[in-house]
Amino acid sequence: MNTYARLPVRFVGGRGSTLTDDSGRDYLDALSGIGVCNLGHAHPAVTQALCDQAGTLVHTSNLYGIPLQERLAEALTRLSGMERVFFCNSGAEANEAAIKLARLAGHARDIDEPAVVVMDGSFHGRTLATLSATGNRRVQAGFEPLVTGFVRVPFDDMAALETVAENSPQVVAVLVEPIQGEGGVRIPAPDYLARLRALCDRMGWLLMLDEVQTGMGRTGRWFAFQDSGILPDVLLLAKALGNGVPMGACLARGAAAELFQPGRHGSTFGGNPLACRAALAVIEVMEQEGLVARSAALGERLLARFRQALGELPGVVSIRGQGLMLGIELDRPCTELMGRALDQGLLINVTADTVVRLLPPLILGEDEAERLADGLCTLIRDFLAEA
Repeated sequence: MNTYARLPVRFVGGRGSTLTDDSGRDYLDALSGIGVCNLGHAHPAVTQALCDQAGTLVHTSNLYGIPLQERLAEALTRLSGMERVFFCNSGAEANEAAIKLARLAGHARDIDEPAVVVMDGSFHGRTLATLSATGNRRVQAGFEPLVTGFVRVPFDDMAALETVAENSPQVVAVLVEPIQGEGGVRIPAPDYLARLRALCDRMGWLLMLDEVQTGMGRTGRWFAFQDSGILPDVLLLAKALGNGVPMGACLARGAAAELFQPGRHGSTFGGNPLACRAALAVIEVMEQEGLVARSAALGERLLARFRQALGELPGVVSIRGQGLMLGIELDRPCTELMGRALDQGLLINVTADTVVRLLPPLILGEDEAERLADGLCTLIRDFLAEA
């Protein structure tokens, strides 16, 4: 179906931070399949894990115990401080699970129509409930009637949240991205999550963090919330969890961890042996190679490089990032830069119309980082000089 405005290239192979098209040309991948392939392409440990598991057992369904699923749940709860995990197949499904948890929590408090606070500029998925939660009208247009039960406020605006707390007794949870990815790599005030945690504690709300894009080392910590010294009640993961194998997870702790009971939620494919083996291989490689710390250090160097080269350039509004999640905001629409970069053998993304977004693999080499910085700075300078 005609659902994607694809760039004129077809990839047939890849290794590390490089993708190869069907004519044999190589490209430096600074997008990682939209933040998915943190270990790059064809990582030998993930490849071996998939081959071994495909020759052993791919799927049984959740009617039965899955030892690899139990091992993965133990690893994720150890890394995150959460207590229980529901496995699914995507970020949208993880967010759907969170929304259902919030509604169960509300009904347990005898709230007939529980509501979830969500943010302007957010993105939570394309299913009917998650696009209703998303703060982007273009995602929602044509799919009315939308799912009700969401209260929208500006991102990084505690005053607006306090107003909701005073006037909306039906609210039971807050669903928020620690950093808005699709919204333009928007980074809130350093104390935003801590203040959200305090507000949720005061009001008895669940704090539900969508870390589908920020999680798994992308921001220089295993999970972005760890910079704030807090714990959420619900944590949503996907994307980099399986390094390209479809995989999502909804983690919970405390009362939220006990809300789902048999028959209340499920997934045929969620957490099957193949996906769990891939995710376990991802975690093992990241721990052995120190890739979370590498994300923080390399991201800091790239951010400094971009600020030095582009920060004073007319037309550059802001250069921001955390770890290897970087955004360069221009004062004009710049989606054409994706095509120009492609011509130069570089894969980037433009989101929110005016923000060049970089999500390179965490295994990006030093020489590749230099090539990325040099190439992108030249592209942006030339683009802005034309106006």
